[in-house]
Amino acid sequence: MSPSATRAGNIIVVNRGLYVGRFQPFHKGHLCAIQNALQTVDELIVVIGSAQYSHNSRNPFTAGERLVMIQRAVTETNLDENKLWIVPVPDVHLHMLWVSAVEGYTPKFNIVFTNEPLTRRLFSEAGYHVIDIPFFDRKVYMSTLVREKMIRDDNWKEFVPPSVAEFITNEIDGVNRVKALALTDKIG
Repeated sequence: MSPSATRAGNIIVVNRGLYVGRFQPFHKGHLCAIQNALQTVDELIVVIGSAQYSHNSRNPFTAGERLVMIQRAVTETNLDENKLWIVPVPDVHLHMLWVSAVEGYTPKFNIVFTNEPLTRRLFSEAGYHVIDIPFFDRKVYMSTLVREKMIRDDNWKEFVPPSVAEFITNEIDGVNRVKALALTDKIG
């Protein structure tokens, strides 16, 4: 039994955290957040939010592609994969139902890691303990910035784990997808 797991009768209670992100794409800041959360909990559920969206400028990658990015980054950094659950969850556009939807898609958890104000409020109101995630150079590690660098042919690869850069470049032609999705036929 792990140091933070407890026994309640015949049931072992594990401290399991939840971390929600869109991961469009998964970058080194996300990886740092996962590593940090795993210092606090026995297991971590990484929720791929907005799972139903892909192939648009804000959400260019599919839930399956994002899952592969996360899994490869975790493997590459030798994190204990047995401590992670990666779960795609579609958006629910009624805030009062969103926490219930997340609970329905994931294993039970008792801690939520987030800096996003609405996520913090919704999970706090639902009775969860919410912990801030230390930012890892937040002005640099943002998925929006990584996508903008892809469009400009700027050095975006330094902001993502090498396995993620390889996957985006060589397996899904992700840079060209991001560029194509940024195009518009609108005038002015």
